[in-house]
Amino acid sequence: MLIIHREPFVQIREGKIGDAQAIASLLTALDYPGAEDFIERKVVQQLDHPDSRLLVAVEGSELVGFMSLHFIPQIALEGDFCRISYFCVDDSARGHGVGAALEKMAESEARARGCDRIEVHCHSRRLLAHKFYFRQGYVESPKYLMKLLK
Repeated sequence: MLIIHREPFVQIREGKIGDAQAIASLLTALDYPGAEDFIERKVVQQLDHPDSRLLVAVEGSELVGFMSLHFIPQIALEGDFCRISYFCVDDSARGHGVGAALEKMAESEARARGCDRIEVHCHSRRLLAHKFYFRQGYVESPKYLMKLLK
C-alpha cells in the first residue's frame, strides 16, 4: 500500500480494488445509488487509466472519503487542467480535515502534471459542498453545459 499523504488522523493513499464497496457506499450517500453493481469495473478502469487518479482517505482501518481525478490536456492553453469528477467524505468524518487533505493532494497532483487549474462541477443543491470549495480557494466559473448521450 502506497501512502502518499498523512494528516494527524487521516492518511491519503491510492485507491485499490478492495476499496470498491466502500466507495459505492459513499456514492450512495452522494445520491448515486446502485453503483455497487458495477463499481469494481469502474475502479479498475480508473486505476488503469494513465490520465486519472483515485485517492482515498482512511481513518484507522475505515475508508472515510475518496476523490476521483482526471487530467485533461489543453490545446489552446499552455497549462492543462485537473477535473475532480467525484468527491465524497463520509458524514461522520466531515469537519476533521479529510476533505481538505484530499483536496490538498489533488492540488499537488495537478501541479505535478503541469495543470494550472482544477475544476469541479458541483450541483447547485450541494450548498455545503460549495462552502467547502470556496474555503479551499475555488471561484465560481461561467456556465457548465452538457448533452446526454443515450
